[in-house]
Amino acid sequence: MKYIVTGGAGFIGSNLVDQLIVQGNEVHVIDNFSSGKKENCNKNALYHEYDISNNKLNDKFVQIMEKADCIFHTAALARVQPSIEDPISYEFNNTIGTINMLKCAVDAGVKRLIYSGSSAVYGNSELLPSKEIDPINPLSPYGVQKYYGEVLCKMFSQVYNLETVSLRYFNVYGEKQNIDGAYALVIGVFLNQLMKNKPMTIRGDGKQKRDFCYVGDVVNANILAAKSKDVGNGEVINIGNGNNRSVNQIADLIGGERIFIDSVLEPRSTLSDNTKAKELLGWSPKITIDDWIPKYKSKLGL
Repeated sequence: MKYIVTGGAGFIGSNLVDQLIVQGNEVHVIDNFSSGKKENCNKNALYHEYDISNNKLNDKFVQIMEKADCIFHTAALARVQPSIEDPISYEFNNTIGTINMLKCAVDAGVKRLIYSGSSAVYGNSELLPSKEIDPINPLSPYGVQKYYGEVLCKMFSQVYNLETVSLRYFNVYGEKQNIDGAYALVIGVFLNQLMKNKPMTIRGDGKQKRDFCYVGDVVNANILAAKSKDVGNGEVINIGNGNNRSVNQIADLIGGERIFIDSVLEPRSTLSDNTKAKELLGWSPKITIDDWIPKYKSKLGL
């Protein structure tokens, strides 16, 4: 099988590339390396260093995509706070880039595209666990852009007959995650601070909760979505563990000193209802954050 992974040098994309290679597939990666890393690259994949939002390159994109069985669109500028600070750059990459990949997929005759969505679309919802039919109320440009990507995917299924599936990820963690910089999640930040013998910085009271989902489980959801005969009409599917942990609990698991700093605009809690993923994809999470953190700390020598 031939697969295209946009953003295949990033955290989720590179883990997906690795698994597709293990399964013996031909894998092409499109990535501009704005946040992806060279060290994430798999030597058995083919890399094309292009910006997906540049429609002047569409002929090249179509050529790369020809005869592909599926496109996994994981490319995005991620994280809520940086999108608030720089909404224009995020708009070009996340919105224009997405519609450009959808149009190129149609022009190349690709059958299906799997879109990497985000639970950021729910915003600060009090309806927990979140279901796919719940109201959308994003708190950031990133959340808005991710929601619009879902709308685009459904429209392309209806108008252009491109099979699409949108997977709404809940707080993904795991190997190759960023541990520093603007794109780091709380687990990566804490691990990086521990490695540098610095106290963990907790925003607000640390009681805010997140549904943490292991990257290997996210990769599995993507592969199942590519193969399932029960999806392809623009479905939106939550991909989360179905349980949550507070930031303080994560700090407890990692261990070490902590300091509390000013809070930022963010949802108080996230929690997924993953019933739809189980029904349509036959997917269920296998790894919990409680099991993974001690093993990863040991791997890092902490």
